[in-house]
Amino acid sequence: MIKEFLEVGQIVGTHGVRGEMRVNPWADSPEFLKQFKTLYYDNRGEKSVKVVSARPHGNVVIVKVEGVDTVDAASALRNRVLYIRRADAKIAEGSYFIEELIGCKVYDADNENICYGTLSDVSETGANDVWHIEKDGKEYLIPAIPDVVISADVANDKVVIRPLKGIFDDEN
Repeated sequence: MIKEFLEVGQIVGTHGVRGEMRVNPWADSPEFLKQFKTLYYDNRGEKSVKVVSARPHGNVVIVKVEGVDTVDAASALRNRVLYIRRADAKIAEGSYFIEELIGCKVYDADNENICYGTLSDVSETGANDVWHIEKDGKEYLIPAIPDVVISADVANDKVVIRPLKGIFDDEN
């Protein structure tokens, strides 16, 4: 499902004494977070904050926002989740966010009458993501690789796959 506001990371600590915060980015790269001029403290866009600066620092992003000028003020925001407005994200056409995949129905590429279940989670393993599909109380894991994932249409809550043999049946 396409969402207007998406989780982008979590404030995990402070940096220095002037209100900068260490943000664990939930993106492919810490660089992604640099593009935003406004972040949100909620998933409805009701509590916005202007970004003064954002720079990658190892695997985190050092973020300075308007109105947070002391280490105490920054520390008070620790563990808060940050959101972006999807429309502000510069992503390729046909791209999607993991958060938008959750809840999509998963269908067979060769027989769309076969629904394997609902995508319930995504694990990032390094080599490739692993999608968790739930159906009738069982969980199935599929690799999110081009040979398996044929298409993802998050606007219509639909994913089409061609599963590897043995994942959904007892084949060897």
